[in-house]
Amino acid sequence: MCFMVGTGCTTPGMQHALRQNPQAPNPGPKLLAVYMPWFGDRVHLDVGYASYDPSVLRHQIQQAKHMGISAFVVDWYGDSRPFSDHNFALLQEAADESHFQVALLYNEPEDDDAQATEGAIAAFDKAYNSYFGPAAPHREAYLTYNGHPMIFIFPKQGHVDWNRVAEHSQSWESSPILVYKDEPPAKYAGDFQGMYAWVQPGQKGWTPDGSNWGEQYLADFYRNMRSRHADKIIVGAAWPGFNDSAAKWGLNRHMDSRCGQTFEDTLHLYTHYFDPEHPLPFVMIETWNDYEEGTAVERLNFAKCSEGSHGTSASK
Repeated sequence: MCFMVGTGCTTPGMQHALRQNPQAPNPGPKLLAVYMPWFGDRVHLDVGYASYDPSVLRHQIQQAKHMGISAFVVDWYGDSRPFSDHNFALLQEAADESHFQVALLYNEPEDDDAQATEGAIAAFDKAYNSYFGPAAPHREAYLTYNGHPMIFIFPKQGHVDWNRVAEHSQSWESSPILVYKDEPPAKYAGDFQGMYAWVQPGQKGWTPDGSNWGEQYLADFYRNMRSRHADKIIVGAAWPGFNDSAAKWGLNRHMDSRCGQTFEDTLHLYTHYFDPEHPLPFVMIETWNDYEEGTAVERLNFAKCSEGSHGTSASK
């Protein structure tokens, strides 16, 4: 099993980087991958397929399974973006057919919205009723941890009162496990049972040559989780690089793929901080198919990286 990146030079051992053997003792973290469900919508980049095509979804799931990925964590905004919500439902149905799993990555509202909390509660109710509650038609395909559905949270403006959201969801048949990016605000710390790392360069910031690939940030995240949050569900991260020049919202930020070395290093950095006696339950690949920010691994090939090349390819 190997990833392919359209930038070239051999990276030894990449064919083994994603291999998983769930039957072996201490098999290592479960691999997840962040998934963007919005392609085919004209406001996004044309990547050559539509996220509502069932044949595409089935192929992506099979490809991900072949790479050792167990679940897609899908970027989601609730009913405020019906195109993506519709495509999540199709993806979950395809996952159910293929013995694969999906989970929601809920994005907080981007605007300074006084209704952010009500919007989050409405979105969670939609998720419960349609995707993982007792009436959800494909609930078996939803990612759980110790029997509880996992919802990942991507913070934006910070106007959601997570105390209210968590209290509201306690009435469900199985309350969700909420997983926050990095650390939540102190007043909401008790509402989140887990934390995840997210692709970023760290304290040194973005560099023009993309040489800061996030090693310091990821190492600090793991150290902080081990020392201060050992009671939480820790979700590590791996990424192939970053380049948002193709995004309408891009800021010309860049992280060099280093001919696949960035992905390999981020994928294995957790081993310096976790071991079989202190296992890491999940590593999340960021991302499966965000071509607009240059983090897609869907079509990457870490063989034949040409000298002097930088970033990841978003070509069709």
